[in-house]
Amino acid sequence: MNGPFPGIAGLDTYALVDGGCRVEVLPSRGALVSRMCVDGDELLYLDEATVADPAKNVRGGIPVLFPNAGPLPGDTYSVDRQQYTLPQHGFARKLPWKVRQADTSRLVVELSSNEETLRHFPWRFDARLTFSLAGQRLTLESAFENRDTRPMPLHLGFHPYFRVPDAAKAQAGVDTDATRAWDNWRKQDVNVTGLNLTEEEVDLHLKDHSKPGTTLERGPGLKPIRLSWSPEYRVLVVWTLRGKDFVCVEPWTAAKGALATGEGLPHVQPGTRTSLRFDIQG
Repeated sequence: MNGPFPGIAGLDTYALVDGGCRVEVLPSRGALVSRMCVDGDELLYLDEATVADPAKNVRGGIPVLFPNAGPLPGDTYSVDRQQYTLPQHGFARKLPWKVRQADTSRLVVELSSNEETLRHFPWRFDARLTFSLAGQRLTLESAFENRDTRPMPLHLGFHPYFRVPDAAKAQAGVDTDATRAWDNWRKQDVNVTGLNLTEEEVDLHLKDHSKPGTTLERGPGLKPIRLSWSPEYRVLVVWTLRGKDFVCVEPWTAAKGALATGEGLPHVQPGTRTSLRFDIQG
């Protein structure tokens, strides 16, 4: 299902449709989910100018974070005494993904290692993302195959920008039982007694959110968004900026910097494949 993306020329858009729900994906722009509309309600925020300019990181939609979620100290990490560099959130969100299957409610895209990725992430891999739409639920299933001879770290995350009007943030909220977080804006550990989404910047990495999911309340007149994910996603990040109409609710498999520290980092064994799910219910 190809069609032009409204206002953004030159990008192939794949559309998934089920009843009153429509999802749009841009495989050539990092397999970005650029739109999710449920009965006329646009669930995602998107800065279209950042999509149109390939030199910019996209702000909006649902970027894929791999092979690292968040920044690395000095953008570097070491493997077998050799140093490698990776930018914040990795390279998957910047590379084109190949379309393997497409129909009205399902899209499968693939990203495989190559000479360029191996310069920054020294593992041979095959990654497949399957986008499935059923009613008002979008499922993002990630399958990572380790084609190398060593266990491969899997620092994966998603960075959905959910549309929350800035004026509604005082009445918006993210359901969590977390009590501890890294405040990435203030660069300090903090106790969590509630989330105030009206601050100048909220960038909280919740360390002990125990549920494999959450609910985002978006304020008066907007339906909540219910999220669920595989238990391998162990860190929940909440990010927003004052003056911007979004709240990001991001499941990550490990804390920022995990490629360098190894802390809580899951691995895919050689010759095996690991699959994870992330569901968004509008």
